[in-house]
Amino acid sequence: MSQEAISRRDFLKYAGVGLATLAIPGTLSSALAADKRPNIILIVADDLGYGELGCQGGKDIPTPNVDSIAKNGIRFTSGYVSCPVCSPTRAGLNTGRYQQRFGHEFNPGPPGQASDNFGLPLTETLFPARLKAAGYVTGMVGKWHLGYKKGYMPTDRGFDEFFGFLGGAHSYIDSQSEALNAIMRGDKPVEEKEYLTDAFGREAVSFIEKHKAEPFYLYLPFNAVHAPLQAPEKYISRFSKIADKKRQTFAAMQSAMDDNVGKVLDCVRKNGLEENTLIIFISDNGGPTPSTSSGNGPLRAFKGDTYEGGIRVPYMLQWKGKIPAGKTYDQPVIALDIAPTVCALADAKTDGAKFDGVDLMPYLTGKSTGDPHDALYWRFGEKYAMRQGNWKLVRNGVGDPEMYDLSADIGESKNLAAEKPEKFKELRDKYEKWNSQLAEPLWKTQRERKAAKARKAK
Repeated sequence: MSQEAISRRDFLKYAGVGLATLAIPGTLSSALAADKRPNIILIVADDLGYGELGCQGGKDIPTPNVDSIAKNGIRFTSGYVSCPVCSPTRAGLNTGRYQQRFGHEFNPGPPGQASDNFGLPLTETLFPARLKAAGYVTGMVGKWHLGYKKGYMPTDRGFDEFFGFLGGAHSYIDSQSEALNAIMRGDKPVEEKEYLTDAFGREAVSFIEKHKAEPFYLYLPFNAVHAPLQAPEKYISRFSKIADKKRQTFAAMQSAMDDNVGKVLDCVRKNGLEENTLIIFISDNGGPTPSTSSGNGPLRAFKGDTYEGGIRVPYMLQWKGKIPAGKTYDQPVIALDIAPTVCALADAKTDGAKFDGVDLMPYLTGKSTGDPHDALYWRFGEKYAMRQGNWKLVRNGVGDPEMYDLSADIGESKNLAAEKPEKFKELRDKYEKWNSQLAEPLWKTQRERKAAKARKAK
């Protein structure tokens, strides 16, 4: 039998290699890559705190479907995002680069109030564009928050299909409530009558059904559980025993999201795609507990903070038969790792990418040992942080930076900066070296813009 006649599965069996390490010259390489490269589904929750899911220790809101991703795959106990708020995190996630390198440091404000130059800079290539160039069909369903203008919309940045909205938040029950932030299909506004979380689940399933016979990438960033707190009775009635109305509605919203994650997982199973689909679930930042009740578990602080409660998030993935099931992974990882991981699996070209993230697959399959990262970093205006091993340097606004040993103090309650001055200086020097590589923010925070406008009006 000639090598060209061997099936891809048999060839990999004989060769003893996996797709991520496959490198065969000529037509065989292309044929194998096109044959069984995995589908990718990336599900992002909005403002979901570290401690809310059942698999994360949550008690009062059942989340069996999201929990099943952890049960059938790997859950990262030290999984991070690159910013404690929405838009910058999404810029980092979609590029695989610290977003501060290209000035996308702050949220823009709502449509109509955002800076004129807001949008993920066109100098950056988003990884869905890399997947599309590699032959994947790419679809997005949900919240964008990376640009409102033509040239910056999802279908301009690598997505074949888009259903969702461009802003940072949206009514769940009134699709016509925001003229500047319409629900859109492609680049055209549409009317949506279904509860928005359900609509996103519907559209995600439709995309999978439509493209199940070809390699696909589905990006499903729900706006749940971001404010406003809105849910229909069919979900609220599940939580009649919760007396606090805010918490009750939040529980209903989270339950709705879990149901719709379940619809996606069921569709994958029904079509026999589980063994060829990598499914990733992550939140975009910690929960804004005072406004929505979303809990961050044992972590300190909330969304918008560089303490753990703002940046450490639920983060898990499954790929049946390819990565271990029911395991936890304790070394620090970050959302920036998603881009290089999926590009490697998709055999997508990454020329000039300059990823800050790393391909996680060798670490998850045991081919590589040690920590994926020497250190992780955050900068959000005056707030900053870094983590190296279990040591955390953090400045959460005004005042002096602090230092914590996360292995003994996950809640960041005992500042060790004065007790261990040498370690503190080491971390601070390392942070400053990284900080010196960054760009100036391309736009200011909404608060700063309002203050400047008020000063000008006087």
